[in-house]
Amino acid sequence: MKTLLLLAVLVGTASAQKIVYTKVFPGSTPAYVKITITQAGALTYQEAADESEPDTVQLDTATTSAIFDLAVKLDHFKTKIESGLKVAKTGDKTYRWEEGSSATEAKYNHTNDENARLLQDWFEHITESQRLRADLERTYKYDRLGVNEMVERLDAAWQKQRIVAPGQFITILDRIAKNESLLNMARDRAADLSDAFKALTKAQ
Repeated sequence: MKTLLLLAVLVGTASAQKIVYTKVFPGSTPAYVKITITQAGALTYQEAADESEPDTVQLDTATTSAIFDLAVKLDHFKTKIESGLKVAKTGDKTYRWEEGSSATEAKYNHTNDENARLLQDWFEHITESQRLRADLERTYKYDRLGVNEMVERLDAAWQKQRIVAPGQFITILDRIAKNESLLNMARDRAADLSDAFKALTKAQ
């Protein structure tokens, strides 16, 4: 009984730990991003502070661990990471650590901290992945002639290792692969990507 209670406490503690990333950059696309990740790997992505139905994705264990390990190296954002250098504006970014009712955060425009940069890379890749999925689904629905170009964009991002949670693309890629009204090159590329994502998801 005590063991079960301890496990419940540990699970509850982990689920209460969150990393929240926000980026505000008026004039850019998107101008606002908020990404929330729990230690259980549940990710929420939104492009408006009041978004009623944000994207939700489940991250694999390795990705979640890599992101949370960087937060640990950054002391849960308790210390300053802004470089203070006079550089071009790249958006007001905030890393926030939430654990129960307590929270710590660090804000910056530019940083020289390597761990902070690596963490930003993760969030930039997440942003690119979520926008690619939304664009691919929108194109499939409204612009069938543009589907091949969108699949090429996804393939290029995948080759550059910029796709996070590739399993989220499988459903739409399978639809494209099975749709005989689309160009054969789009269908073939979609099928190849789907197979690659399925194999990776299965291995995780």
